[in-house]
Amino acid sequence: MSSHPVTPHSTSNPDPGFDIHKVLEKGLELAAHSWEWGTAAEALLEFHSPELSVFSADPFPGDELPKVDVENIPSLVYARKFISTDGEGLCEGDGSTSDPSSLGPSALLLSLLPACTRQVRALLQHTPRLPSGAISHRATTPELWSDFVYMAPPFLAHHAVATADPSLLHDAIQQCLLYRAALQRDAPATPFHGLWAHILAPDAESADQDPALWLTGNAWAAMGMARVLAVVRKWGPSRAWKTWQAALEESIVAILRGAVNAQTRAAFRSARPHAGLLRNYLDREDASGDAAGTALMAAVVYRMAVLVPEGVGWEMVGRADGWREVVGRCVRAEDGLVVPVANIVVWQERDVFWRGSSEGQSFVVMMVAAWRDYLEWKGGVEGGG
Repeated sequence: MSSHPVTPHSTSNPDPGFDIHKVLEKGLELAAHSWEWGTAAEALLEFHSPELSVFSADPFPGDELPKVDVENIPSLVYARKFISTDGEGLCEGDGSTSDPSSLGPSALLLSLLPACTRQVRALLQHTPRLPSGAISHRATTPELWSDFVYMAPPFLAHHAVATADPSLLHDAIQQCLLYRAALQRDAPATPFHGLWAHILAPDAESADQDPALWLTGNAWAAMGMARVLAVVRKWGPSRAWKTWQAALEESIVAILRGAVNAQTRAAFRSARPHAGLLRNYLDREDASGDAAGTALMAAVVYRMAVLVPEGVGWEMVGRADGWREVVGRCVRAEDGLVVPVANIVVWQERDVFWRGSSEGQSFVVMMVAAWRDYLEWKGGVEGGG
């Protein structure tokens, strides 16, 4: 790790029109699974400690992970409660090897390198793969879930920085692209081009099989690739990897454009109370709106607008602004609960789900943090900074 402490971020938070602290607290209250803990930790980091986020201007001072004062970083104080330092993985994964990896970037900032190395070994050596080389999201059966791309590749990328191992960063990129090759659906010029299926399970009898275009799965994949792209662009040994950067950028933008195209199709327009939200399943006319997936998709747009301004135009940012505004109307004032959202247990559910979800709460926090950072960047650009 870098011997130079990072200077705390001092920017003020714009008013999103709702109490973001209530949203965050409700998300921590609801979290009960490995991926929810990891996602909540990332939301805390991006919101409270953006200088440590991979989206900051200099996340790797001296091309190393920064040295941090853990007790002053809410994200790390939260994450360490769930991290095991003596198991094969960072925590229990409920049948997934990749979900515990979502805690990996936190564990690395906590200087828990041996535990992180065991998690990397579990992913690369002890998890089934498909013939393509794509690592399974599940621990015992070869299944590709779009969720994987948020959980594992960003961790592998951070571990590459921590261990000065460019080959591991290359592995992270390759997993993103292998998943894209397997899950991206429809040829160019078709309505849903660029979007990904949720789950590909070679075992035709698998109950997990889900070839439809799940909004949250697409948002998971897009944000996961954005985090990997940020590492590649900002770490010295990989800054010159222009071909890989272009491949990741193309994959992310294709998902964003696919989501916009799905929403603007005449058959998918709706006069429902939550009109303006993306649908839980982007290719199903009877699917309900989902504030969680819509929030994360908006967050991806804001992050990409700063990372690769030439790749995401003002029209796409305007679309994200619209998504952010309608998501804001889905935040319950009394307790910060975000509804309606996808049912994270029965994801095929097409009707409105009113119980909320921890990941949905975190997505809204990520959206607000990304919007804030975008506005700060935009002010610097317009001011000549």
